Amino acid sequence: MPSYNNLTEVYFTVQSLRMHHDLTDCEIVVVDNFGDKGLEKYIKDSGNGVVRYEKYTEVTGVSAAKNRIFEVAKGDYVLCIDSHILMKKGVLDKTPPGDDMIQGPMMLASANKYWCEWLPVWRANMWGIWGPLVTTLPEKPFKIWAMGAGFFAVKKDSWLGFNPKFKGFGGETGYIQEKYRKAGREVWCYPNMIWMHMFCNQGRGIPYPLKTEDRIRNYVLGFVELSLDLAPVYKMFGDEKTKKIQESLCI
Repeated sequence: MPSYNNLTEVYFTVQSLRMHHDLTDCEIVVVDNFGDKGLEKYIKDSGNGVVRYEKYTEVTGVSAAKNRIFEVAKGDYVLCIDSHILMKKGVLDKTPPGDDMIQGPMMLASANKYWCEWLPVWRANMWGIWGPLVTTLPEKPFKIWAMGAGFFAVKKDSWLGFNPKFKGFGGETGYIQEKYRKAGREVWCYPNMIWMHMFCNQGRGIPYPLKTEDRIRNYVLGFVELSLDLAPVYKMFGDEKTKKIQESLCI
């Protein structure tokens, strides 16, 4: 999991994993993208050989920190999660096969409804909106366009990676799933891989710096990389601002 100045969230996510899941032959890697001495001390004092601290502040950004996870992880399979995630028992019981991207249903705070996918719609400066809520989950895995990038699993040696020029926050979801499809792979929702995410409107502040310019930059970089039509990006953020950022990238 990546972390940016949020020791409390990391603490409860890590301890929930240790208390409620079988971590045999597993490690928990926390990539500190901020330089949090309190976080480093907590892990070094209490990690007990299961939790590993990795400082990475050379590039600030969600994608950079997640790419770093795959560079330092020792396991064959990586479950990449945000630092404010809880997982239902059983998520780690089976390793999905193949080189595809695996995601799962997100349980709402009410604990009786789920989102299973994102849909490719532009809204609120983002590419993707939540699909319909469901109360009963399918029995078998099914293909999806995307799901929030706060929870996904892939084989380490088949990780395709976020664009190394991404920085800041925004542009990850939709892009990474499309990158897998462009490579001839699929994106799946596995019904047993249930997770819960704490949002900022649930009393959680946002420690991460949010800049619209970073979001536009990442979308432009990602869309050009994947040969996607940039017209929706221009329409969402405005021609003048988007053009200026694209020109600064020389692409």
